[in-house]
Amino acid sequence: MKMNINMKKIVFFLLAQFVALGAFAQEAAIKEAEAAYTKEDYGKAIELYEGLLKTHGESAEIYYNLGNAYYKENKIAPAILNYERALLLDPGDGDIRFNLQLARQKSVDKIEPVGDFFLHRWFDKVQNMGAADSWAQTGIVCFILFIGCLILFFFSKWIHLKKIGFYLGLVFLVLVIFANIFAGNQKSELVNRKSAIVFAPTVTVKSSPDASGTDLFILHEGTKVSIKSKLGDWNEIEMEDGNVGWMPSKDIEII
Repeated sequence: MKMNINMKKIVFFLLAQFVALGAFAQEAAIKEAEAAYTKEDYGKAIELYEGLLKTHGESAEIYYNLGNAYYKENKIAPAILNYERALLLDPGDGDIRFNLQLARQKSVDKIEPVGDFFLHRWFDKVQNMGAADSWAQTGIVCFILFIGCLILFFFSKWIHLKKIGFYLGLVFLVLVIFANIFAGNQKSELVNRKSAIVFAPTVTVKSSPDASGTDLFILHEGTKVSIKSKLGDWNEIEMEDGNVGWMPSKDIEII
């Protein structure tokens, strides 16, 4: 029994050391990439940031820094792609959103979005104030406060406190519902990625999923499209202005 306990301690110690070494290596690589960026060696910074993503997984900060490095290299499509990926992970970050707008201004295509109902715009604006995890945490906190209000309503002896518990409970219940909706939407966008960035310098969008289809319009690198469906090596895409067509899958990169 004592030997088993000692073995568990040894395994735990080794795992802790492994995690610590991984975190140290990641921090060292981040500092090296930041140093390369500061020295204007953007090519090396890009290589290091790309390596960090492959080794340690997705990170809004790394995507953002990688987007900055690509932007400095005047590679607009990869810059936009990485800003968009950073924004998916951290939709409330104003710096990411600002730099994304700067990069979009350098793209050739200026797509005018179809006007949305003002409530839909308001809903999206509020939803984008936080990521899926932060909305989930907000929902949990509001639910706990809702339970507290229920206790106050049912067990308080004073009418005034009962009223406070009732009305505050309604408020927290609404917040719980919306927080869960926002968290679900943000999680769905992360898991089911339906948007992409055009990487080909120019691409002709077709009326059907083959090269003999009618030419509809031309897109340039850096333009964002929504993927509606896929057939073989072709994707049916939709633009923000409502235009729909087909283009080769190789010419776009999923966000």
